[in-house]
Amino acid sequence: MGGGKQANPSMATPNAAVLNGEGSFALVEVEKDAVPINCAPIVSSYNDKIRPLLDAVDKLRNLMNLSSVAEAMTAFMQIIGLAKESLRKILLRGEFEEYSEDRRMHCTARLVEMLNQYSDALHNCVESDPKNNFLMEEIKALEEVKGIALPNFLPRNAFLTILQGKVSGISSIPIGFVEQVWTYIEEVVISVLMRHSDNYYQLQLCARRAGHNLMAKMKERSINWMTEIVDMEKLTDYTCDPEYIAEWNRLMAHQNAFIDGVLGDNRRPSTITIEGIGEVEVEGLRQYPLMLPQAFDLKMRMAAYWKVVMRRFVDFMALHLQLSISNLVNKEMEAEIVNELMGPYGGGIERMLEESPAVAVKRTNLNKSIRKLRDSKEVVAKIIDSIVTHGH
Repeated sequence: MGGGKQANPSMATPNAAVLNGEGSFALVEVEKDAVPINCAPIVSSYNDKIRPLLDAVDKLRNLMNLSSVAEAMTAFMQIIGLAKESLRKILLRGEFEEYSEDRRMHCTARLVEMLNQYSDALHNCVESDPKNNFLMEEIKALEEVKGIALPNFLPRNAFLTILQGKVSGISSIPIGFVEQVWTYIEEVVISVLMRHSDNYYQLQLCARRAGHNLMAKMKERSINWMTEIVDMEKLTDYTCDPEYIAEWNRLMAHQNAFIDGVLGDNRRPSTITIEGIGEVEVEGLRQYPLMLPQAFDLKMRMAAYWKVVMRRFVDFMALHLQLSISNLVNKEMEAEIVNELMGPYGGGIERMLEESPAVAVKRTNLNKSIRKLRDSKEVVAKIIDSIVTHGH
């Protein structure tokens, strides 16, 4: 007897379903006696193996062919609605449960990071360093705007000349930020559109084209807007912010001490520290004793006003970005996709009735797997019944 149970020759050798190396089911012959008496592990393993296939079957339901224009229109509106809601969540409301593991799609946080980096770039550039080439630019500007006039008036042209040079020097930073941020938003929008239109090949093509076209328009619009901001800052020196006057007064409080340190200190220091500015080089300033008071005044006005300009560049950008994203999601994206779908290259809503080759192959493979799954369930049920009937 050998302690083992002999096979019943009258019973046919059963088949069992297993997953092959490609992840699909195949039927193989199994000796009944090779199956353990305890069938619980078999059932558990079987359930684990078929779960991916069942998930694929669920997906197949979403791949069903559209049979009419009405169905295609319904599917189109549903896809656009889902895509818009996803974009509202991640771009406007900061809700990222749909992409919890993908930090790139946590858009509000990434946009804040980009804005902070943009602000740092503006404040850390050479034009924003008041110590750089201290007073020499102001002295040069004052010399160039001399005229037949009273000597104790600060020429506005000198201020505007310096302002225009500084704004021109930093103009590439906001333009570069506009290009960077819209490139990022484009990646996000295209990713969301592709995800929601995954089952409709023709719609994907239209959505991708529409997304790229719309992002190009939004980027160009923002660049034109930022170019106007730069031109406005060059043209007019104005602010109603009372902090400008307060900051200028704080800096001007050090004027007498500074001039005395440059011209009256017998030790002839090469550097002097000014509160609110830092340590500046003064060796080359001693040859301009008559121009130092006006140059110092001009410098402190610019230092105080430049803070206002920097705040405007950052604040205006943040406000413009939020409005542009809101318009993109709530108004322009849907219209752009509709125009693309209904345009000469979109083929109309009827093109959604066409099934892509990839989806057709996927449907065929899933149908084969379903048939094997049904056969497998019957075989496993017979094996388990046989074990229960002939078991110990």
